[in-house]
Amino acid sequence: MQKVKTATVNKTDNDKIIEAMFQAGAQYGYSKTRRHPSVSKYIYATKNKGDIINLEKTSKLLDEAVLFIKNLGAQNKTVLFVGTKPEAKVVTKNIAESLSMPYVMERWIGGTLSNFTEIKKRIMELENYQKDTASGGLDKYTKKERVVMAKKMEKLARYYTGLLGLKKTPDALFIVDARSEHIAATEARKSGTPVIALVNSDSNIKGIDFPVIANDSGIPSIKFFAAAVAHAYKEGQAGKN
Repeated sequence: MQKVKTATVNKTDNDKIIEAMFQAGAQYGYSKTRRHPSVSKYIYATKNKGDIINLEKTSKLLDEAVLFIKNLGAQNKTVLFVGTKPEAKVVTKNIAESLSMPYVMERWIGGTLSNFTEIKKRIMELENYQKDTASGGLDKYTKKERVVMAKKMEKLARYYTGLLGLKKTPDALFIVDARSEHIAATEARKSGTPVIALVNSDSNIKGIDFPVIANDSGIPSIKFFAAAVAHAYKEGQAGKN
C-alpha cells in the first residue's frame, strides 16, 4: 500500500466534516450480526441491533484517502469509478463525468484489469461504431447488416460507454461497496492497482488500500464521499495542498 503523510486538519474543520457526515447519515452501519470482524474497532455503538459507525475514526480514514486522491490529481492519474448497485449508479456516473474519468455503473466485466487487452478491443469497437454512425460511415452496409450491428453495439454500449477513451489500465479505483464489487476489488489487488473504497460494517477491509468506513447504501452518504473524492482530485490538479 502506498504510504501518505497524515493530513493536518484543525479541530473546527474536522468537526464540520463530522457534522456533514452525520447529516448525510454516514453513521448507519448494518445489523451487528452482519458485522465483519475487520471493522469492529470502527464501530461506536450498537443501537436497536444496528451498528453505529464512529465518524471520528471515519474522518481520519477519509483524510488518508483524500491525500492519496490529491496526489493522483496532481499527477493527472486516471481513476476508475465503480458503483453498480442501484443507489450508487447515478452518483458514480455523475462524479466520474465531472472529472472526465471512466466509470462502471452497470456490471463489472471480468478482466477489465487483468485482461485489459481484450477489453480495449471492445472499447475501440464501440468507439469506431459511434464515429462511423456520426460520419455516415455505416451507409455502405445493407439495412439488415446495420440492424445486426446496432443490436451488438447496444449491448456493448450498456457495459462499455463509461470506459470510452480508456487507453490503459487505470491508476486507481474508487469503489462504492467493495463487498458488492468484490470482483473489481480482487482484480485490483491482484494487479497492484490501489483501491479507495466506501465500505460499510459488513465489509472485509483487509486488502483495501484506503477503506472509508461509512454508510455505503444511503444515497446522501454515497454522494458526500464521492464528492469529497472529486473535490480532492480537483484540488490536486490545481496544485493545492
